[in-house]
Amino acid sequence: MLIVIDPRARQTDGEAVRIARDVLCAGARDVQVCVLDRPQALPRILARRGGRRVVIVGDDGALLRAVRLLHAGGELGASPLAMVPVGPAASVRVARALGVPTDDAVAASRAVLTGPVRTLDVLTDDAGGVVLGALGIPAAAPPRAGAPRWWRPRQRQRLRVEADGKVLADVDRPVEGVSVRPAGGLAEVVIRPGRERAGDVRARATTVTVSAGGRGYLYRADAVNVGPTPARTWTVSPGALRLTVPAQGGPRPGS
Repeated sequence: MLIVIDPRARQTDGEAVRIARDVLCAGARDVQVCVLDRPQALPRILARRGGRRVVIVGDDGALLRAVRLLHAGGELGASPLAMVPVGPAASVRVARALGVPTDDAVAASRAVLTGPVRTLDVLTDDAGGVVLGALGIPAAAPPRAGAPRWWRPRQRQRLRVEADGKVLADVDRPVEGVSVRPAGGLAEVVIRPGRERAGDVRARATTVTVSAGGRGYLYRADAVNVGPTPARTWTVSPGALRLTVPAQGGPRPGS
């Protein structure tokens, strides 16, 4: 077992980190603990892990960095990943949605030692990104003065949405938003056309492409804001992630 302790976790809750390390080291054999001094050191650590199972001690950002690196190296499904979430509630939402205990370091550590391994679908994109949960494309408009760069009030925007080559929406009919999530081996797409028009447009597909007619749009994936980008294609990778969770765990409805 390779325990990777993210530097932010030590700064946020050193006691939770200590508990996780003690429980894991007491319950497993041949444990190696790596305390990162900076997140950029993670690629080197993963490259030298050998056959050890990786346990991330940190927040969603730490987990997603590991997932992206393993995916880029074609090794995401090679061995199970595990996680002990450490951080404020807002920073471990993805872990919670995946069924990992987020409010008890002891419970999360014991789940690493005794929990089953579940295979989860993920979305991969044409820019090397990986989405574990859901992504949403919010409405676009100039941000208010002083607002975060990604913030946008609710307003329709012109998007072209294709699911396995079939056009679900086009730039001539603005929409309020689009969401995509992996579900049952396919991507579940929901398009919100606007209040004055018919109900949501729904589809399931292997590949989803969203473009903005040459303009850029922002999207939010696994609670991270990305963009702007003129176009992006997401493809479902069924069972690509193997994650250790509690026996009663697993992705929660709506995750």
